[in-house]
Order: sequence, then C-alpha cells, then structure tokens
Amino acid sequence: MTRAKSYDVAVIGAGVFGSWTAYYLRKSGASVALFDSYGPSNARASSGGESRIIRMGYGPGEIYTRWSMRALPLWKQLFVDAGQPQLFQPTGVLWMFHDGEPYALDTLSTLQKCGAKFEKLALADLRARYPQISFGDATWGILEPESGVLMARRAVQAVVSQAQKNGAEYHQESVLAPNERGRLSILKTASGSTISAGAFVFACGPWLPKVFPAILGERIFPSRQEVFFFGIPAGDTRFEMPAMPTWINLQDEYYGMPDIESRGFKIAFDRHGETVDPDTQSRLASAEGAAAAKQYLARRFPALKDAPLVETRVCQYENTSNGDFLIDKHPALENVWLVGGGSGHGFKHGPSLGEYLAARMTQGGAIEPRFSLATKQPVEQRAVF
Repeated sequence: MTRAKSYDVAVIGAGVFGSWTAYYLRKSGASVALFDSYGPSNARASSGGESRIIRMGYGPGEIYTRWSMRALPLWKQLFVDAGQPQLFQPTGVLWMFHDGEPYALDTLSTLQKCGAKFEKLALADLRARYPQISFGDATWGILEPESGVLMARRAVQAVVSQAQKNGAEYHQESVLAPNERGRLSILKTASGSTISAGAFVFACGPWLPKVFPAILGERIFPSRQEVFFFGIPAGDTRFEMPAMPTWINLQDEYYGMPDIESRGFKIAFDRHGETVDPDTQSRLASAEGAAAAKQYLARRFPALKDAPLVETRVCQYENTSNGDFLIDKHPALENVWLVGGGSGHGFKHGPSLGEYLAARMTQGGAIEPRFSLATKQPVEQRAVF
C-alpha cells in the first residue's frame, strides 16, 4: 500500500542518533517521520543493550568533552519528562591512569579548560576510597562524580516516545536503498509503501555500508564487541553504587560498570573486534572472550575471581577510520544526510548530535570539518577514545 503523506524530513534508523535527530527536528517545527527495520534500539543495533557510559573525559578531544557536558542535562531532562529518571544512573566515572600517560594529561587539561567537574586522585586516595580494586601499575586517577550510566535500550525508546508525543511519527518499515542522483523525493520500502519527504537523514549505524556501499562500504567498519556480566557475591555491596563507580582503564583496554539493577558486574574489552555484518553475525559470546574477561576480573577485582558469568551480549561498534562521527550530506544527493560512525563512544552524544544536525538542516551553517565524509578513510587509525 502506498503511503501518500509527505513529511519535511524522514529519518531512517531509530537508534540514538536517529531518534534524537527526529526529536529535535520535530521540536523545530518540522513534520518528521522516523523509520526502523527492527524497532528502536533493537537487539541487533549498536544502540541496543542495557547500558552505556556517559563521561566527560576525552583526552585532547575538546569538542567531545563539550558535547558530553551538553548531552548529560538533556538526557536527564528527557528522562524526567518521560517519567523515567532512573534511566540515568549516577555511578560516577573513575579513570585509572599511569605516570606520563599522554591521554591522561590531555584529559586533565581539557576537563579544566571546559569547566567539567572532576577530582584528581593520587594512588593513596584511590586505594583508600576503592579498596575492592587492585590498581596494579596505575598510579593516579580522575573521578567524574556527576557522570555515570545511561540505560541504553530504554533510553532510546524513551526518546522515540517523547518525539511521538511531540508529534513525530514512527513506522517500523524496512527501507530500500536509494539509487537516484541529484535530489531524492521518494523512498520505497520492502512492504511496497513509499516515503515522500523534503529531506532524508540516514542514521543507520552499522547498516550504513550496506545501504550506501559505493561511498561507505570502505569507510564504516562494523566490529564485533563482546560484553560480560558477572554475578557479585551474596550480600556484598562493594560492587554496587555508590561504593563502586563505573571505571575505565585505557591502557588495559577494559572498562566496566557496577552491578546495576542486579544484572551483574559489567566488563568489556574495548579493542575493536573482527569486522562483521549486523544482520548475520553470531550473537553468542566466545569462550575465549569470556575467559579473558574472567582473568582480567580476577586481577583487578580479586574478590570477584570466582564470580559466575551470569549474562553475555554481543553487539557491534560502527567505526569510522579515526573514530570521529560522520555528519555530512550525501555527495550525489543534495537533500540526503549521512549520520553515523558512533565508533563505540557515540551513544552518550545523542542529544548533542541531534540538536546540532537539526540546527544545520533548519538554519544552515558549515559542518564541523572533522565530521565530514572527506575525512573518512579506508584504513582504520583510531584516534578518538
């Protein structure tokens, strides 16, 4: 059946980038429809899963620190509006650093410059405050006391719900890739419907290289990422908030979260995994990954050395060549925007990105050069962490 209605903007992809873009476009007064093949923040999406970190530290990446600082109050306000304030968990975020670590020194400088709230902690302070952590060769840390965890799947669903309450439409449709040039007026769906709009935003995450293989097939790299939840000892509150913060150790390439909602102590390896297809990759965690996580857990959190594995998840990052976001117009379609490249760190920035893109679409203005398509290369050289 053909859909006769036309919109100012059609947004394809109801992950964190697409949903917030639809939210802000509707807030600007545009008529907006949001489409997704599997549902907002579905289990196959890079925005799926239970939890994501929101932190301000980004080494020298001032733009990302400022976007995080902008995003957190926007997330919190939306959760209040949705009647779900618990979708932000104020765990705090603890960075474990080593002497002379350039990223650490850059993070300290950028947090100071941007006016972010943080504490610099010496090793003695870390050990006194967090005796349940074995800091090993880490020598100091930064605590972001107001940062924490976003409950990812439900957070995105809340954004979509609030956008709908404000007048946006949501449709679960599989949209076919366009093959026109010049200006796009209509998209077709797998069900035979058509979508008519003045502008289109493709925020398809790891599906972007499949939708636009000619221009993004070698510029977006979906990677397999495994996440593990370990059960904490009965009656032990040392691994719940407020005793345990969310933590990051970049040198070890691991990060984790306290036991939230009794799901278990979360731990994940941040190094990029093998390249995968989001539709067909196995969602079963590997025995090797589980064993490595368990070994790391025993080293950093000795009281959890015998903790049982209670839950696993396999998702994917959708990486650009260097980790910067992709926000740019399609080179051959003047009214089509390409948005993605969350690169494992993008979730937290959803409100800032949506607000930014909606402003560019409705008010004009140049795109930040580091977000341009031209800066995305076919060889991965990760520079944003």
